Amino acid sequence: MSSSVFKESIERYAEIGVDVEKALSTLEQVPISMHCWQGDDVGGFESPDAELGSGLAVTGNYPGKARSIDELRQDIEKAMSLVPGQHRLNLHAIYGDFSSDKADRDAIGVQHFQSWIDWCKTQKIGMDFNPTCFSHPKADDGMTLAHSDESIRQFWIEHCKCCRHIGAEIGKQLGSACVNNIWVPDGMKDSPADRTAPRQRLMASLDEILKEDYNTDHLLDAVESKLFGIGSETYVVGSHDFYLGYAIKNQILYCLDAGHFHPTESIADKISSVLQYIPEILLHVSRGVRWDSDHVVVLDDPTKAIFEEIVRGDHLSKVHIGLDFFDASINRIAAWAIGTRATQKALLLALLSPNEKLKQLEAAGDYSARLALMEDARMLPAGAVWEEFCHRNQIAGDFKWLDEVRAYESEVLSKR
Repeated sequence: MSSSVFKESIERYAEIGVDVEKALSTLEQVPISMHCWQGDDVGGFESPDAELGSGLAVTGNYPGKARSIDELRQDIEKAMSLVPGQHRLNLHAIYGDFSSDKADRDAIGVQHFQSWIDWCKTQKIGMDFNPTCFSHPKADDGMTLAHSDESIRQFWIEHCKCCRHIGAEIGKQLGSACVNNIWVPDGMKDSPADRTAPRQRLMASLDEILKEDYNTDHLLDAVESKLFGIGSETYVVGSHDFYLGYAIKNQILYCLDAGHFHPTESIADKISSVLQYIPEILLHVSRGVRWDSDHVVVLDDPTKAIFEEIVRGDHLSKVHIGLDFFDASINRIAAWAIGTRATQKALLLALLSPNEKLKQLEAAGDYSARLALMEDARMLPAGAVWEEFCHRNQIAGDFKWLDEVRAYESEVLSKR
């Protein structure tokens, strides 16, 4: 039953031209792609002693991380049970089922991920996919698709081809297009003598990977840039300029990762610009603290700005929302829940903003009223609307969901 506070919220928002029920209906329809790698610190299941490499780092050793596919699925199910709305799974290639069919990355196939597809069917969710071009002996020197050694470069080309084939089958079987996102760590720690040749090789590699056409109802290709990484502080081959140009030229998705730009640079302002030239984008919602540290997403100003831009620009149908953070210093299920719920709250706040009235004031040149309305709207009771959203989805509200995490920690995680 709706609370009196929620009913009052409907009236308050109506006064500034906001339809709360429409906002809730829209929020219900927008899926968030929850990343699998928060559950096991980006370890994967290729080998029990896998180590994270290629400039990536996870800090902390909170007890109870997933050690198997079954444990990871169990944890993801628990995390999703704490988050209202629609879900998707975002899977990296190192998370395949290799228990009975070992394969190096240039030879992986649908069979290694069929159990994940079947699991998604039982959960009634879609799935996105990613080649894993890191944490492998052939990536130890920080180069993959831009490598000067043709045999190593070809290894990673074949890996990415395999991933596109797997992604297309995922989308076909689940009836929802799979976003297959390519990110590579390629770069150099110190100043290179030649910045051009690696980018020429990366472009040629991508051209070969994307040569085969797939039904876009099944597969959507994306490429992801980065400003710098550990071990590639001075030069990243796949920079923003490189991948934006490549995405425009080939009309594929461009991935904007909130942690892959300068710490003072917001990706919110990029959204309306990028969408002038490509049909859709992929978001990796993350939180960088001083560097690309992939902290758990919180309801901070940069996150709110991202979703304000998406909603005010009417871009929701063109944006695929995925998460990308990993924190092993806190309970991993709690991290998933906090980050995903914060992302949804940011979207809800954007949907509850008096966007049409703000645009009218702007068009009329009344910037004083525009700023005043923006500020006054911040204090409206959005929390009551969020609680109603949780209630309708039969999900624990704020201050309550953590009790479920604690119980799960006691009953399940503590026994690992």
